[in-house]
Amino acid sequence: MNFDPATFLLMIAPALLAITLHEAAHAYAARYWGDNTAEKLGRLTLNPLAHIDLFGTIIVPAILIVSGSPFFFGWAKPVPVIGRNLRDARLGWRTISIAGPLANLLMAFAWAVLMGLLPVVPASFGEALAGMASFGISFNAFLFVLNMLPVPPLDGGRFLDSFLPVKWSAQFQKIEPYGTWIVFIALVAGLLGPLLAYLAEPLINAALFLSLLLGSLLTGIFM
Repeated sequence: MNFDPATFLLMIAPALLAITLHEAAHAYAARYWGDNTAEKLGRLTLNPLAHIDLFGTIIVPAILIVSGSPFFFGWAKPVPVIGRNLRDARLGWRTISIAGPLANLLMAFAWAVLMGLLPVVPASFGEALAGMASFGISFNAFLFVLNMLPVPPLDGGRFLDSFLPVKWSAQFQKIEPYGTWIVFIALVAGLLGPLLAYLAEPLINAALFLSLLLGSLLTGIFM
C-alpha cells in the first residue's frame, strides 16, 4: 500500500485502541488473580500514554506504513506480572496470557459491528467510519494471530507453557531469550508476513461477514 496521510490519520484511533486494550486486559487479569504490580505502576488504565512503547507503538508501525508494507502491526510496553503473587500461578498465567489476544479478537468483531452500521450512518461520516472499521478489523486480527504464535515471550508461548508439565515447561522457557529474535528474523526473511496473513484471513472474513449481515439487516429495516 502507498502512504496516504488521510489513511494514516484514520489508522491512529484503531491502532491505539488495539494496543491499549490488549495491555489493559493483561493488567486486569493479573489483578484478578492477585498481582497488583501493574496497578501500582499505573498500567491498569485505558489511557494509551501509559502503554505506549516508543519503538513498538510508534517507530515500527510508522516504518511499515511509510514503506508501503502489505501488513501492519505493533506492540506496547509489556505489563509487569510477578508470578509469585498469583493465587494460582499456572491458571493465573494462562488467563493473563490469553486476555490480551482475546481483547483483540473482541475488538475485531466490535469494529465489524460498527462497519455494519454504515447504512444508518450519515454519509458525511460513512467513508471515514468505513476506513477506520476496516483497519480496526485487520489490525486486531493480525495482532491476535501474532500474539498467539507459540513462541515465548509472545502470549501464545506463555499460554502454551501454562499447559506443559513442569519438566517440559523449564525447557520451553529457555526459548524466551531468543523468542523476539526468532520473530524479528522471520519478519526480515519475509516469512512472518505471509504466515500472519494466512492465519488472519479467516478471522477477517468472519468479521466482514458479520458486518455484511448486520448491514443487510439494517438496510432491510430502514431503507
